[in-house]
Amino acid sequence: MALNTRPFFNESDSRFKLFHELMARKVRNILLVSTPYDAWIMEEDCRLSERIVNEYRGLNLSQPPRLTWVSSAEQALAALDNKPFDMVITMPRLSDMGAAALGHKIKKKAPDLPVILLTHDTIPSPEIKEPDNAPGIDRTFVWSGNTDILVALTKSTEDRMNVEKDTESAGIRVILFVEDSPYYLSSLLPILYRELVGQTQAVMEGTLNEEHRLVTMRARPKILVAGNYEEALALYERFEANVLGVISDVRFSRNGILNGNAGVDFLKHVRERRFDIPLLLTSSEPANALKAASIPAAFVDKNSDTLHQDVRRFFKERLGFGDFVFRLPDGTEIGRASNLKALESHMLSIPEASFRYHCNRNDFSRWLFARTEMALAAEVRPISDDDFSDVESHRRHLVEIIADRRKRRQKGVVADFDPADADFDTEFFKIGKGSLGGKARGLAFVATLLRQNPDFCVTYKGVDIIVPQTLVITTDGFESFVEDNQLRYLSKTDLPDEKIADLFLTSRFPGWIEEKLRDYLSQVTYPLAVRSSSLLEDAQFRAYAGLYRTYMITNDCPDLELRLKHLIHAIKLVYASTYYKGPKAFSKRVGHRTEEEQMAVIIQKLVGSQYGDSFYPAISGVAQSHNYYPFARMKPEEGIVTIAMGLGKTVVEGEKTLRFSPAHPQLLPQRSTVEDILENAQRHFYALKMERSCHYLGTNDGANLWHREVTEAENELPMQFLASTYVPDEHRIRDTVHIPGQRVLTFAHILKYREFPLADILKDMLELGEQGMGCPVEMEFSVNLTAEGHHLPQFAFLQLRPMTARAELEQVTISPEEIENAFCFSGKALGNAMKQDMADIIMVKPEAFDPGKTREIAMEIARINAGLVKEDRKYLLIGPGRWGSADRWLGIPVSWADISGVGAMIETESDKLVAEPSQGSHFFHNITTLGINYITVASADGGRIDWDWLTALPRLNDATFVAHARLQAPVTLKVDGRRSQCVILKGNDIGTH
Repeated sequence: MALNTRPFFNESDSRFKLFHELMARKVRNILLVSTPYDAWIMEEDCRLSERIVNEYRGLNLSQPPRLTWVSSAEQALAALDNKPFDMVITMPRLSDMGAAALGHKIKKKAPDLPVILLTHDTIPSPEIKEPDNAPGIDRTFVWSGNTDILVALTKSTEDRMNVEKDTESAGIRVILFVEDSPYYLSSLLPILYRELVGQTQAVMEGTLNEEHRLVTMRARPKILVAGNYEEALALYERFEANVLGVISDVRFSRNGILNGNAGVDFLKHVRERRFDIPLLLTSSEPANALKAASIPAAFVDKNSDTLHQDVRRFFKERLGFGDFVFRLPDGTEIGRASNLKALESHMLSIPEASFRYHCNRNDFSRWLFARTEMALAAEVRPISDDDFSDVESHRRHLVEIIADRRKRRQKGVVADFDPADADFDTEFFKIGKGSLGGKARGLAFVATLLRQNPDFCVTYKGVDIIVPQTLVITTDGFESFVEDNQLRYLSKTDLPDEKIADLFLTSRFPGWIEEKLRDYLSQVTYPLAVRSSSLLEDAQFRAYAGLYRTYMITNDCPDLELRLKHLIHAIKLVYASTYYKGPKAFSKRVGHRTEEEQMAVIIQKLVGSQYGDSFYPAISGVAQSHNYYPFARMKPEEGIVTIAMGLGKTVVEGEKTLRFSPAHPQLLPQRSTVEDILENAQRHFYALKMERSCHYLGTNDGANLWHREVTEAENELPMQFLASTYVPDEHRIRDTVHIPGQRVLTFAHILKYREFPLADILKDMLELGEQGMGCPVEMEFSVNLTAEGHHLPQFAFLQLRPMTARAELEQVTISPEEIENAFCFSGKALGNAMKQDMADIIMVKPEAFDPGKTREIAMEIARINAGLVKEDRKYLLIGPGRWGSADRWLGIPVSWADISGVGAMIETESDKLVAEPSQGSHFFHNITTLGINYITVASADGGRIDWDWLTALPRLNDATFVAHARLQAPVTLKVDGRRSQCVILKGNDIGTH
């Protein structure tokens, strides 16, 4: 499947990208022309510059303008020649020229440069009262010492500059304000802007993040000021389709003559053209309320003590900035909605009469316009009852398009979690302002890939392809916790993991996070996975995958406070794992300082279903886009998948699983005979035990999981889908569970009969992921299967990360001479490298190897490793079976801390155990990230190792099961990643190629 390489924006992103482009012209530099006395009053007495900055900050507006002051008209004209300005503000009394004359000269230089007159007089002189009489002055305002007017006239000028482009490109709404009196204009305009900005901020959904809020502010309605009838009419006719509301004085000029009824006539004209535009008549004479009623329009007294509250009421109740108030035709209130989700809910339940009432008045579209939902509002506005056979069809249609818009808008948006306004159809919430960490970034990128490639989901329309709902506590939560409790010193100690966990558990959790988690859990009662998401985890380079903790919690206790305490306990343990020995050893190896690591935490809905008192997904797995162990007709670039029934711990820990290539899902050489299938089939699985209580959590993140036998789940849905039956009498495995016999997990219905398109989904998604990240990728996933006729089966992405940090490596060539001379040769090697930095060899002695003693072997290796790490000496590790296996009968169960100094690892054969090569765990991801080569020596593939030479080497340390040899010269290791070939040569045996 080809990656859609368009910029990563969905419809919601496109909307915000468009909003980025709004208000392109800003007033950044203002030239202030006044006498020194006026300037002194403004700056020293009124602290003008400081108060403008504070005013912008108080309204959450960006980039306050800079003021440049000059004291004369001559200096002003010279300043305009030397520097570009966006607006000129002049006081009326200048030493060398009148304001009107200065304005006239400025307009000759720059006809489009706004020139504003700021006067102390409430009644300006006739020379400058009307712009027509003073063509150099665009608008006159009265200065009363209130800096609100500076913000208002700046915003008014910017609105004029941008209105043409923004209404055309984004359908931005316009509020028309008609007022001819500079005194009332200066009084009302700041109120209108303060209310407009405040209300726009108030209606922004909690589902938006901070960046989107700031950008959405640019999509607020614009206020256009008119001073006479003709100007008002011209503005209305130009922007009629975008007018949200009209506010007008009663008395102003019409045809050059002051007209006592001009405002009433204008509003009546608007009402005749558009019945649904809210109108407000303003007057200093209370008696004009009767004229407003005749239009009809709302009315406010400009001299009222409650002017601000009256304007606010108009914005909230008439222009749609408040809650949507559902009413019956007689005006009776029957409900309120503060967001789209609540609007949908009420729409479905309100009486038919109420629905018709609001539709006929275009109330729904007006409310949506006020919330900057331009496209949705424009879609809703023209819809009428005539388009439908009945009201219910109309109602359902509106609810569907609003719900669709709301859900699509949430896709990929990492929203701030606001308990008052949280929409739980959102995929991602976050608490805090810090980083999401590596794992959460990977999840967000998967969501981006999915929405950017909608054909992917269409191809698999019978499957619900999701990223499970996720809440991220960002890294500043970790910083707050560590700093408040003075725990940073633990990054430099060598305390046991259990002691570090105890210190974290007894420390105080930040209250600001706890309150939000309480609100979250009040809405969420499904099982949760609490995962690490450190800054370096799953990063493109040197990822710390698998070193930190993940806790599964039931979240089913009836007591909210107990559930909250349990969740916080899990979060603290994830935090504590930052300073555990494993991550510290890894940090030392890659040259990072542990104290610089920061941890975010993912709280994610656990995918699966409950079967009795057991909760688990049908399938969990890890898919990799490059297969370092291809066999038969498989190709390395076709990838490899490892799956198991139940929770993913089975896969991660390297227990018995099923491996297949997504390009060849039926090619299973490790299960080519009945004996192979019976021997290698999964016998146990992990589930979460649902007991309506809170399990104890400790440093072992799997201790609270239930390790069940597959046979116990015979009657549970996943086994019905995934199992086959062994019939002893026939010595045959039949792909059905409807006959007597032993149930065997074969996944045949999925891989052979494709009853669920797992292989196809993974094949396409690995291709998309690899193209998106630009390197081989590893993906964790889970599948929840459902009974026929119920909900769609789910495929859930849990993680996407680069397979290795070293994607760009030099070409390594191995010559025939080197193959002949090598003391170790393999055709199954992981990586691509040439190394000459290992002169130490740690090997499990073949003659002493005992599968029952693998834990003791791991301890011996750990002791030798510790000494070599102190000496900073890398070494070659050689031994039988799977390195890092959780099943001690399949290999040596070393942890990362046990082998943190290793340079390369060789997995050899032994007659005493049989284990397939494993690369499905986090352990192996870390090895590939560090460039540590994993070499499998299998005689069936031509592999060999010279045990005679190795066992004859002088030993520096000879333990019961393990020997440590040191060579005079380091070995040469070469791995050709194209062919998966490896040779290891004695010190001086390298060829010339």
